[in-house]
Amino acid sequence: MANRQIPTVKAQDVGNLPRDEFAFPGPERDRLVKAILDGSKTATTSLMTEFIHDHEPLPSSGRRTILVNSDNQPVAVLRYASVSVIRLGVVTWQHVLNEGEGYKSLAEWREAHESFWTSENMRQALDDPDFTVDDQTLVVLETFHVDAIVVN
Repeated sequence: MANRQIPTVKAQDVGNLPRDEFAFPGPERDRLVKAILDGSKTATTSLMTEFIHDHEPLPSSGRRTILVNSDNQPVAVLRYASVSVIRLGVVTWQHVLNEGEGYKSLAEWREAHESFWTSENMRQALDDPDFTVDDQTLVVLETFHVDAIVVN
């Protein structure tokens, strides 16, 4: 984000945009929101199963959303640059780097994501107490940037 001046917008002016929540509320979400706001996180990976379960269409390039923090308060407007669906086993190191979460290897990224995706919270969210992932699991890769900072 260096060299780019990010504009501000009032919360009421973007209240009609869909909310974007990273992880579940708490320390993990707070860490991810901080990384997004400082520009180190410009990508994310979601389970295709989440979109199917929630009856949500896949996001599209150009989509704008409101990033919310753990208090469900809007903090930024995100604009999505690319969206693709691939198998978990072919996620690239470049995508992991773009996620900006400090992983030292693809294996470390995979282990952390598998742990999150098979956590009690995620299994409850998916209504599947036995949910697991493997190399064939479809994931949604998204890249984005902060389009504006939300102010009250």
